[in-house]
Amino acid sequence: MSEIRPRFRTVDGLSIRYAESDMPRAREALLLSPWPESLYAYDAIWSKLARHAHLIAVDLPGFGHSELREDLLSPTAMGDFIVRVADEFGLEKPHVVGPDIGTPAALFAAARHPERFETLVVGTGGTAVPLNLGSPLKDWVFAEDLSPYRAMSAKAAVTAAIGGIHGYELPDIVREDYLASYTGRRFADQLPYVRAYPAELPVLGELLPRLETPVQILAGRNDAVVPPENAEYLDLHLPNSKLDLIDVGHFAWEEGADAYADVVTRWWEAN
Repeated sequence: MSEIRPRFRTVDGLSIRYAESDMPRAREALLLSPWPESLYAYDAIWSKLARHAHLIAVDLPGFGHSELREDLLSPTAMGDFIVRVADEFGLEKPHVVGPDIGTPAALFAAARHPERFETLVVGTGGTAVPLNLGSPLKDWVFAEDLSPYRAMSAKAAVTAAIGGIHGYELPDIVREDYLASYTGRRFADQLPYVRAYPAELPVLGELLPRLETPVQILAGRNDAVVPPENAEYLDLHLPNSKLDLIDVGHFAWEEGADAYADVVTRWWEAN
């Protein structure tokens, strides 16, 4: 049985799904859902993280079970929305954990809103310039014809993606939530977010050297979807960063749950 209990809250006029840990803590953390998963991606590490911080996990707008709005489907716009989420939940200066699509959004948020966040944990999201992406993400970003994705069933799209999870058996409640998060054309409707990478990642690259928020970069050494060169790029360009690569693939928070949680909680304790 999962400890995650999703609820909904209106943020900036949108229905946003979130989950909150039970116990108050001195430390606060905002967890951003990866794609094509949901806030249930934190199921394997929830209890361990909750011992170190009060957790608010959110499905980003248009992802998971949160309402979609087209103007938010880019890392820059999503970064500003992350600040609105933190405001809505009364998080004064939270730690942010933003794997996958949360990575460029969290970095934009910290760059455009200095002093707003205590630290970031990012990684497994496209950041390198020139772009360095593997399959299937590269195909999604550069496809000239999106009609095959519009015709693809949600089950096929999500199953193909999470089929790359190795060494971890998704609990039924988690798998079913992932599938329910991307029904109909929802998966295709989310593609503009990653298709904004060619235009927006160079802009982010210019901001990185001036980003003073401490950043823990955490990724899988064997990630074939977002190669670890993306993590190394961040470590090279950020002035206050720490890089850890763990021996797993793309879905590091599930494939290497213990190691992932250990890095995150040690980072929090050190900051």
